[in-house]
Amino acid sequence: MSELKVTCDPGDVGFDPARLRRIDAHLARYVDDGRLPGWLVLVSRRGEIAHLSAYGSRDVATGAPVETGTLFRIYSMSKPVTSVAAMILYEEGALDLDDPVSRFIPSFRDLRVHEGGTAAAPITRPVREPVRVRHLLTHTAGLAYGFQHVHVVDEIYRQAGFNRGMPKGLDLAQTADRLGELPLLFEPGTQWNYSVATDVLGRVVEVASGRPFAAFLAERIFEPLGMTDTGFRVGREHAERLATLYSLVPGDGMVPLDMGDLAFVPPLAPSGGGGLISTAHDYHRFLQMLLRGGELDGVRLLGPRTVSYMTRNHLPGGADLQEFGRPVFAEVSYAGMGFGLGFGVLLDAVKAGLLSSEGEYSWGGAASTAFWVDPKEELSVLFLTQLLPSNAYPLRAALRRLVHQALVE
Repeated sequence: MSELKVTCDPGDVGFDPARLRRIDAHLARYVDDGRLPGWLVLVSRRGEIAHLSAYGSRDVATGAPVETGTLFRIYSMSKPVTSVAAMILYEEGALDLDDPVSRFIPSFRDLRVHEGGTAAAPITRPVREPVRVRHLLTHTAGLAYGFQHVHVVDEIYRQAGFNRGMPKGLDLAQTADRLGELPLLFEPGTQWNYSVATDVLGRVVEVASGRPFAAFLAERIFEPLGMTDTGFRVGREHAERLATLYSLVPGDGMVPLDMGDLAFVPPLAPSGGGGLISTAHDYHRFLQMLLRGGELDGVRLLGPRTVSYMTRNHLPGGADLQEFGRPVFAEVSYAGMGFGLGFGVLLDAVKAGLLSSEGEYSWGGAASTAFWVDPKEELSVLFLTQLLPSNAYPLRAALRRLVHQALVE
């Protein structure tokens, strides 16, 4: 477990220390009145950690506190990691963004688009445009998530075993093949829909690299960056460090979820879209690598132009998610927010209702975790907790406000 601590006087990097303390005072109320179990916040500017605080419990029943070494399920904050893995291979020429996914997953060769009917008797037609690697990175492939209850295709996914995880008993190759049998929501490239696309991308990484997906992440991202506590499982010797996952249940409040041995057993199909467990130290290093243009402490994962390309809006015509996306659950506001290659990208802070900088890129996880990177202000912010669902409280917008009001330089 690597050490994590404040590395500068906040004033030296443009923060008012008294204003920074407002972050803790605001978020502490969520723990004190039982809305959150506990949390950790890390604010960094110009490569220095200006604010680091933890409050509350990683397990309410035992009173074990949130600590800097606490392990958190980061769920969809896995997506940027998988996207970086794909772009490493893109830089090396192992894949191209316009490659049909069927080059790596043959079952994607004969995809069909849903046009009507029921889940039991869907009406479909052949796709006109193949699903390409860039469609997976931008969530414009036409894939879905079974836990969404919006469209008939969502129901078809649930019937195929895709609800809040992967179908049991299938490895990553078999999981991708099963997805290739299901109808698409729309013609690839014509809309945005939050989906299992990044899980499919994990299989593409596996095939393109010739390495098991989990091994590729470990060898090419985690080990080079010193992310020693990040992976798809937790060693049992670290079980006490793993935060308990809670769910907000109407009428009952915050209820702990029994996850069994799920975190301690290597998954058959590691989820590039939502399977990683990490710490503040590790994910902070990942964010610093991005903020520094793909390099950290002499280790370069990506070129700076690649990171810049990934973190621009890739939606057609400069559209935002409100214009181009389907109105379903996601980890960010739709208004004023575009989407790059694995990240939400802030296009219009006023339209989004966020006190933030245009060009900021971000994402979050199902258990209310979040991060953003602001290249203009040389800023990265990380928030970790363990509460489902992620939209229970306006934590992300409030945290942006609290960080930016403290930035006075």
